[in-house]
Amino acid sequence: MSDASPQQLPQQPTSTPQSESFQPPQPETLLFEWEAPSRPYKKKNRQYFVTISMIVVLISLILFFAGQFLPIAVVIAVAFLQYVLSAVPPDVIVNRITTYGIHSDNTMFYWEELGRFWYTNKYSQRLLHLEVARFPHQMTLLIDPQKEQEVTDLLSQVLLQERPLPTAFDKAAAWLEEKIPLDTDA
Repeated sequence: MSDASPQQLPQQPTSTPQSESFQPPQPETLLFEWEAPSRPYKKKNRQYFVTISMIVVLISLILFFAGQFLPIAVVIAVAFLQYVLSAVPPDVIVNRITTYGIHSDNTMFYWEELGRFWYTNKYSQRLLHLEVARFPHQMTLLIDPQKEQEVTDLLSQVLLQERPLPTAFDKAAAWLEEKIPLDTDA
């Protein structure tokens, strides 16, 4: 006796799940490019440097009498860094938005590692802030206000435009800047 039922073969899928989600590599395409200084900058007056020097001397004296010599070196190093950043104008760099992410000078930030973006002002300059998943966790780029809408349109396709809530450090820095203004335009 033979079984008359036909033997069923496994059905071959017309397309595999891998082939549906597979996309061939795409070349990087430039979407937008602009030149800007590498950081916000404002020329400081003599009063600013005198104020910083006096604060450094007072803190160093307090630390000296407390017997803390290593923190004195740290205070002097931070003051020197502030002097250099205030005295030396920034370089002009090229920023690019591409299909892969954002190039800032020679550093690439891929879309996968970018989070929210928002805008602020500093020294009458417009700043674009982007959250980054790697150190330093925030990228700041200067942008021309006339180009802001075009950049916003491009970034909004991939990222969320939302300013994060200020952290405790942000609040403390704002309070200190308000209570002890170092930069006065008098």
